[in-house]
Amino acid sequence: MSLLKTLFGGKSAAFRPEDIIAHLATCLDPHSGHSFVSDKAIKNIKVTGDAVSLDLVLGYPAQSQHAALKAQVEAHLLTLEGVSRAEVTASSQITAHAVQRGVPLLAGVKNIIAIASGKGGVGKSTTTVNLALALAAEGARVGILDADIYGPSLPLLMGAQGMRPDSPEGKSLVPVTRLGVQTMSMGYLVEEDQAMVWRGPMVTQALMQLLNDTRWDALDYLLIDMPPGTGDVQLTLSQKIPVTGAVIVTTPQDIALLDAKKGLKMFEKVGVPVLGLVENMSTHICSQCGHAEAIFGEGGAAKMAAQYGLEVLGQLPLDLAIRQDADHGLPTVAATPDGEVAAIYKAIARRVAVRVAEKARDFSAKLPKIVIQQN
Repeated sequence: MSLLKTLFGGKSAAFRPEDIIAHLATCLDPHSGHSFVSDKAIKNIKVTGDAVSLDLVLGYPAQSQHAALKAQVEAHLLTLEGVSRAEVTASSQITAHAVQRGVPLLAGVKNIIAIASGKGGVGKSTTTVNLALALAAEGARVGILDADIYGPSLPLLMGAQGMRPDSPEGKSLVPVTRLGVQTMSMGYLVEEDQAMVWRGPMVTQALMQLLNDTRWDALDYLLIDMPPGTGDVQLTLSQKIPVTGAVIVTTPQDIALLDAKKGLKMFEKVGVPVLGLVENMSTHICSQCGHAEAIFGEGGAAKMAAQYGLEVLGQLPLDLAIRQDADHGLPTVAATPDGEVAAIYKAIARRVAVRVAEKARDFSAKLPKIVIQQN
């Protein structure tokens, strides 16, 4: 009964508190598939006569879903005999989650999500910026780090070409904020046509400086657009950066899946959980007639997911508008936020956030610091 007293503040009601808890335990979150009770989303339950009020605090950003979830829980409560009034307040609270052992969290960042592919040309960067914008649209504080030193594309994709980050004291960088997202890229620091002819160690050092010297401002999520491949740079980054989880972007094509599997194995070796797969260019949508055709094959991501016990987070079409929006510096989620493709990006972003919320929380920031003093 101690849990019940904690939840209800020790107040009595005309019906049994156990009935309310049991009833809510059958009310499932449509986005996580779990009970709101098991997800620990039910807070501050108050009972006054035949009225019940509570806070629904989600562990993932879902601003656009709050009204529907509030209505769902209220309707569920009203089906319990003895409850004639129900009032639910819905909100989201993003917390930090566990990363690789021995890697400290990054200041100003709660969760880092690596977006990888193992192969270039599968639309990973375009997917990254759209997922970031989708998370921001749901109320999260989001940042993007462009980890491709040789071919930075973030300034173009975010319409931030020619912009430069401020450096107030000459030691740190203030991220370039565009479309409500904090961003950092080597593309902000060099000329657009300047080739970076650096060897691996220099590239790794430069990227770690971009990550650690940037003044990330209270981010819920930092998305890292990983460079293609699984070489020394990618492996070093996976070992030194506190990554909460990784998302692998692929196409249905066999050659893309082959490299995506290598990326998966790399994350497994360094203890970074893979949150799921995003299948890009799943079907081609004709801009003239709307006909859909699987020109890169079908079911590739589903087969890989079944082989490795992963989840397909979503499938995106090969749509002309996605490419045009990216080239114009206004990604699809920002260009047509109410469109069908934007809805797919938002659903994938929400699923990624749900998977992060399911991970164990990180309490390192709350642990007491032990100081040894000599008498």
